[in-house]
Amino acid sequence: MPQSERLLLGPGPSNPYPEAVAALTRPVLGHLDPEFLALLDETMERLRTVFRTKNALTLPISGTGSAGMEACFVNLLEPGDTAIVGVNGVFGERMADVARRCGADVVRVEEAWGRALDPQRLIDAQREHPHARLLAVVHAETSTGVENDIAPLAAIGDTDTLLVVDTVTSLAGIPVEVDGWRVDACYAGTQKCLGVPPGLAPLTFGERAVDRLRNRLHPPQSWYLDLGLIGAYVGGSTRRYHHTAPIVMIYSLHAGLGAVLDEGLDAVWERHRQVGARLHRELPELGFRLAAEKGHQLPELTTAWLPEGADDAALRKTLLETYGIEVGGGLGEFAGKAWRIGLMGNSARDRSVTALLGALRELLA
Repeated sequence: MPQSERLLLGPGPSNPYPEAVAALTRPVLGHLDPEFLALLDETMERLRTVFRTKNALTLPISGTGSAGMEACFVNLLEPGDTAIVGVNGVFGERMADVARRCGADVVRVEEAWGRALDPQRLIDAQREHPHARLLAVVHAETSTGVENDIAPLAAIGDTDTLLVVDTVTSLAGIPVEVDGWRVDACYAGTQKCLGVPPGLAPLTFGERAVDRLRNRLHPPQSWYLDLGLIGAYVGGSTRRYHHTAPIVMIYSLHAGLGAVLDEGLDAVWERHRQVGARLHRELPELGFRLAAEKGHQLPELTTAWLPEGADDAALRKTLLETYGIEVGGGLGEFAGKAWRIGLMGNSARDRSVTALLGALRELLA
């Protein structure tokens, strides 16, 4: 059955860059082939540039963004540790759940959906729990379209607590400064602003996180995501086999990162900012109301309350079937009441906004 082309304007995946798609057709090499290892090394160097870090342990994890999240928690937490987690949406909630499954005592710092976390409350929570192993927060909360401020949390670097940040929806969409913000561990996904199909989770560990990994009392409970073992494959002069790398996906990530860096990070951030600002400006003219707190609205992921009387499922179904445009429904508290509209990666174009608004004008007339 032939597949329809879609304009992917949901919370992910986004439409990939053409270079990332073309790379999927390259001949497959072995995961220990010197030619592939050279490409893997270059991919990791490109990830360092996009993460804005010099961290040696920077790599693509085999799996989607959630695998990157789990890799951070299972490698950094042991049973009985304390983890402070900022929760103002689904993905903060998911962090808390994974930390609990690692046997950690979770201290939640909560905020209402649609509102940003106050960095000072997170810092205060660390002062109340100075022995906390890590403090984790989502930079771009995909369920609500809210940007949480990370820069003030650099103060955590003066404590023994590690700072872990989810940049699944922010990396290559808005500024991410791993070294500048003193982030100890950070993960992302390929299918959003990086403009690559889903399947990999870029991840970076700083020196403090690597030291924690080396000084664990017990090995991580996940063999597959054990960064001590994976690190021996991706780094060093002798490559030690761990698991078969997803060769073709790494080709695609290498090419997608190349597209981002050829355009320039500053230019990519500005493109996302401009198209997001246009959507925020024009969408309310059709009866939508922006759901995220003003001043913390993500340009790459917009949450908006539906016009009064609009049927969420029916409207999204017609938008997809008639116009070939996908948008995302709300999660949790926003389910059935709000949309999540993504302008990410190669989809972050003025033509995407024009197509969506034009279709909605006809549907809502």
